[in-house]
Amino acid sequence: MKIHHTNLLIGLLLPMAAAAAEVPAVQTIQSPVSRVVVVRLKNKTDMLEGLKQAVAREKIKNAVFISGFGSVTSYQTHVVGNTTLPPKDTFSKESGPFDILTVSGMVIDGKVHAHITLSTPTKALGGHLEPGTSVFTFATITLGILSDAIDLTKVDDYNWR
Repeated sequence: MKIHHTNLLIGLLLPMAAAAAEVPAVQTIQSPVSRVVVVRLKNKTDMLEGLKQAVAREKIKNAVFISGFGSVTSYQTHVVGNTTLPPKDTFSKESGPFDILTVSGMVIDGKVHAHITLSTPTKALGGHLEPGTSVFTFATITLGILSDAIDLTKVDDYNWR
């Protein structure tokens, strides 16, 4: 009976080890930037929802965030809150005046994966952009549109390891 369990265990572990060996430690994907889209969001617009609308309107499948600036009156973000997989999200939100220092991330297969860095006179903070980040003066985000033919679906998949 013990041998049967050992064989079963080996049978389960070998495919997992082989799959891990197939994932490159460093992956590169090349694509030209075919066009640049500048997205301007007005006062009281939810940043994440506005970005999603722009991506849908412009029919963007893959893109890289080039820049972002402006200001917000409130934010909600999440950051990784642990060091073991699966990751656990820790959410933060606050109201007040914040300058947008950067917006970074990608559009991956039509889905917005955006991070934001904000500042006040006394601190800087940031994380993964969540609903509830409301534009104050304006927010201007520039996207570099990549080829629809490239597959970016693994670049933010923590299970691909």
